[in-house]
Amino acid sequence: MRGLNEFFQRHETAARRALAIVAGLLLAAAFPKLGIAGLAWVAPGLLLFSAAGQPAKTEFRLGWLGGFAFHLAALHWLLSIPVTGFPILGWLALSAYAAVYPGLWVWLCWRLAPATCSHRHELEEHGRPRPSGELRTWASALPSYWQRAAWALKCAVLWVALETILGCVLTGFPWLALGVSQHKLVPLIQIASLTGVAGVSFLVVWFAVAAADDVWSFRVTGSSFGSRKFKCLLPLSIAALLFCGGVFESSSVRSTGEHGSGPPLTLALVQPSIPQTMIWNPAEKTNRFAKLMQLSELALVTKPDVLVWPEAALPDLNDESFRAITNLVATHKVWMVFGADDYELKPGAPRDSNQPSDYQFYNSAFLLSPEGKVVSTYRKRRLVVFGEYIPFTDWLPFLKWFTPIQSGFTAGKEPVAFALKTSRRDDDRAGDLQPPPLRAGMLICFEDALSATARDSAADADFLLNLTNDGWFGEGAQQFQHAAHSVFRAVENGLPVVRCTNNGLTCRVNKHGFMHDLGVGDADVYGTGFRVVKLRVPVSGSRPPTFYQRHGDWFGWGCVFGALGLGLFHIRQRPPLPS
Repeated sequence: MRGLNEFFQRHETAARRALAIVAGLLLAAAFPKLGIAGLAWVAPGLLLFSAAGQPAKTEFRLGWLGGFAFHLAALHWLLSIPVTGFPILGWLALSAYAAVYPGLWVWLCWRLAPATCSHRHELEEHGRPRPSGELRTWASALPSYWQRAAWALKCAVLWVALETILGCVLTGFPWLALGVSQHKLVPLIQIASLTGVAGVSFLVVWFAVAAADDVWSFRVTGSSFGSRKFKCLLPLSIAALLFCGGVFESSSVRSTGEHGSGPPLTLALVQPSIPQTMIWNPAEKTNRFAKLMQLSELALVTKPDVLVWPEAALPDLNDESFRAITNLVATHKVWMVFGADDYELKPGAPRDSNQPSDYQFYNSAFLLSPEGKVVSTYRKRRLVVFGEYIPFTDWLPFLKWFTPIQSGFTAGKEPVAFALKTSRRDDDRAGDLQPPPLRAGMLICFEDALSATARDSAADADFLLNLTNDGWFGEGAQQFQHAAHSVFRAVENGLPVVRCTNNGLTCRVNKHGFMHDLGVGDADVYGTGFRVVKLRVPVSGSRPPTFYQRHGDWFGWGCVFGALGLGLFHIRQRPPLPS
């Protein structure tokens, strides 16, 4: 240990940077594909204590470095987009921007550390930290166990506050909230029905900081192991209680899927696995459509109630393709949900205009009745920046140079639920009574990663149905990371989620977060085929909404206001700087 301390003192700057990078990489490994969830309970603490006793600028830099390493590793699938140049630029820029938030977290946490400002000046001389041995003074300045335990709690508040802000600023980037890494710990994540995913993030960070502080205090004070009170035991005990409660709550549907008084609904989910390069190739439109129709005919042999195509599967919605689709559903007497582009004239444009600039285009989902009539349309409300639209082009037209798209979609304005009626079976005993329809709250693409958007769609629905195209990213971790978010949308809203993907995790997630019917064929998540899923859920009005469904992201925004309050209190309590 003495040799290790001497080495650390000689190479302290490099060692701290290495520790921050390791913390970021460990955090990335907690998410799919590796999915080692336990690492998330360690990495934030390592990142925070890589900056212990350092000047403010160094604290931020180390936090940013760890965040940059995390996002570079976790978002490496962006490099799979089949476009030259743009993926690398987007990967670096997005990772650098998102890393600002861990940097701010480390800096803010040490601002709130329970040591007096005068004591911090004792540890710093002309902007440089004193040797590591003098950090014993810092540790001894923390008056009590409870103050340090409260500090770990404040760090968790700050993390969730910054995570919430990241999810909404500049169109929002809610991808990979820390709690998402725990998506396989289904009993634990039942708390999301109360707090949303933010509650899971809070618990993980609380433990990580408390545990790291326990280890750090033991190192710098040299007190005996048996004489210490461990601050990590409190969050660990709460996590254990929540886990036990979640086991009881979720065990009834783990194996059997959904229970409910409503009628069963059978959906055939088609997964064509079309490479993105083929989607962009106009010469492949005929082959794509033929493949899609062939897979659909095979799926319809199972006699489902609803046939579902994913986002971007249909090459063009024109007279010929629409006629073929309506003939298909009319022949088999089946409902159909599919994704396609939609358009309408801009307000004030001439009715007979042939200019594309006079039209607004939408990424949409359509519901066809068994008679082949369009009965509902949903327009995607949250668009992918630089993928579906280019922001600020009126003021910054040069931004078009940094994206492969030349024009964009218009965002939809409201959630829509598709009413899907089940086919009556021979063994129905309801006579001539038609069973009530099940309402599918529609989502497109990454909208199932947006808790607020999914909550709006779930408000008037019996289940959530997401159509997505993950073919942009080859066969990488993105498909698994994307599906992990759906687990939380199911728990938060107390509704099952059905996912129909181009190539990814076509599956069903029950209301407690267990995944069923995963993949197509031999459970190949990237392959070509179809998956038949059956839902039986309580009809609308017969299920109580979850607390999260009623109140939304109250916990996350509560942490934002809590963090502001902590900051104001800290400023008021700060003693004047020595003259």
